[in-house]
Amino acid sequence: MSRLELRGFGWRHAGRRAFAVRDVDLRVDAGERVLLLGPSGAGKSTLLAAVAGLLPDDSGEQVGTVRVDGLDPRKARERVGIVFQDPQTQLVMARSGDDVAFGLENRGVPAAEIWPRVDTALDLVGFRYGRRRSTAALSGGEQQRLALAGVLALQPDLLLLDEPTANLDPAGAALVREALTGALAADDRTTMVIVEHRVAQALPLVDRVVVLSPGGGVRADGPPGQVFDRYGAQLAAEGVWVPDRPLPVRRARATAGETLLTADRVGLAPRLTALPEPVSVHAGEALAVLGPNGTGKTTLALLLGGLLAPDTGAVRASPALTGGRLGAAPHRWRAADLVRRIGSVFQNPEHQFVTDTVADELALGPRRCGAEEPAVTRVVDDLLGRLRLDRLARANPYTLSGGEARRLSVATALATAPRLLVLDEPTFGQDRRTWIELVDLLAGLRDDGHGIVAVTHDAEFVDALADRRLTR
Repeated sequence: MSRLELRGFGWRHAGRRAFAVRDVDLRVDAGERVLLLGPSGAGKSTLLAAVAGLLPDDSGEQVGTVRVDGLDPRKARERVGIVFQDPQTQLVMARSGDDVAFGLENRGVPAAEIWPRVDTALDLVGFRYGRRRSTAALSGGEQQRLALAGVLALQPDLLLLDEPTANLDPAGAALVREALTGALAADDRTTMVIVEHRVAQALPLVDRVVVLSPGGGVRADGPPGQVFDRYGAQLAAEGVWVPDRPLPVRRARATAGETLLTADRVGLAPRLTALPEPVSVHAGEALAVLGPNGTGKTTLALLLGGLLAPDTGAVRASPALTGGRLGAAPHRWRAADLVRRIGSVFQNPEHQFVTDTVADELALGPRRCGAEEPAVTRVVDDLLGRLRLDRLARANPYTLSGGEARRLSVATALATAPRLLVLDEPTFGQDRRTWIELVDLLAGLRDDGHGIVAVTHDAEFVDALADRRLTR
C-alpha cells in the first residue's frame, strides 16, 4: 500500500518563466482512487511525472516536497507504475510481449512468473495480437493498450494514469476501464491517481476528485458528487470537464461546395486495406473518419495529406485545390506547394515540431512559402491569440502540456492558410473551454469554404461539427 503527499509543490521547466504547477498541498492515502482534473496547462501531467520520480534536477526547478510512503519518489519507483499521455514514450522493445516483460525483468520477477503475468495483462486490456506483434505496427490506440498492460503487469502499489483512454475507440476505452475495474477490485490496496477528460466514464473508478487551478494550488477536493454539485458551473466556465454539461453544435451554414480531393479505392498494405469505394472531400464540409483502433484511419489521413504514397488506388486533387498548376497526386508535390494547400495535424503533435520555440514553429511554414516578415508576424500573433498560446510564444514546444501541444500542431497547420485540413485526433488533451474554441475555429474555417477531414474517437466532437461520416 502506498500513500503520497505533496507540500507546497511546484515545478518550473528549464527555460520557462512560469511554473507548470505550483503551491500544491495534497495528501492521497493508501487505497484511495483519485480523479485529477484541471484546465489544460494546469500541470496535471507534470504532477504525475513528479510523483513517479521522473523530473530530473537538471530539467527544471522544484519547490516544496513530494513524498511516496515518506520517500523521495526517485527512491520509490518500484512501488509506482505510470502510463504516460503519449504511449510511444514508454514502448521500448520491438515485440509487444517483450515490451510488457521488460519492466518485470528489470524488477527481478522470477522467470517462471513473467510470461503468465504478461499474458494476463495483455488479456486484461483486450490486446488482440498476442506477444509477437511488432510494436512499430501498432496504431496509437493499440500502443496505449500495450503501455497500460506493461504497467498492470507490474502490479504497482501506486498507479498513475495520464489519459489512458484518450486515443481509444469507444469499445476499447470501455474495455480499458473494465480492465482497471478488475485490477483495482483484485487488490483493494492499490492507490490510483488518474487524469481523464472522459469524466463521466471515469467516475465509477474513483472515490475522490481533486481539481488543480492554473494559477496554482488545489481548486476543489472531495467526493465527486460534492465537488460537482458545489463547483460544477464555475469549473465548467474555467475549462474543467464536468459531467452532464451540454456542448455547442456547429452545423454548416451552407451545402458542401466543390470537390477538393478524392481517394479512389486507396490502400497501403499492411496498414490500410483498400477502401471499397471512392471518398471525396468537399469545400465547406467537415468529414469525420471513425472506426476501431487498428483499421488504418491514421494511414488514411497521411494518404489524404500527401504524406504517404498509396500502393493501391490513387489520391487525386482537383483543380479547385491545385489551382491548375500542379499534378493531381499530392504526394508528388514539393513541400512548399503541399503546405499551402493541405495542412496536416499528426496524431502525435511532437512528430511535427522542428524548432526551439512556439513562435518559430508557427513562423516556419509561412517563411518556407516565401511570406514577408511583417506578414509572418501577423500570422503568428493571430494564431497565438486564437489558440491561447500567446503566453507560451518563447516556450520550447517539447515542454508544453498535451493539450497545448495539440493546439500548437493545429496552429502550424493553419499558418499557411491551406484550403484543406486533415486532422488526426484534433481534440486530444483539450479542456472544455479550449475544446469549444477549437470546434468554433474549425467550424468558422468550414463555413468560409475550407475542407476539413478529422480522424477522431471523440463522439461529442463528431456531433458538434461533422457534416458527413466515414466509418472504417
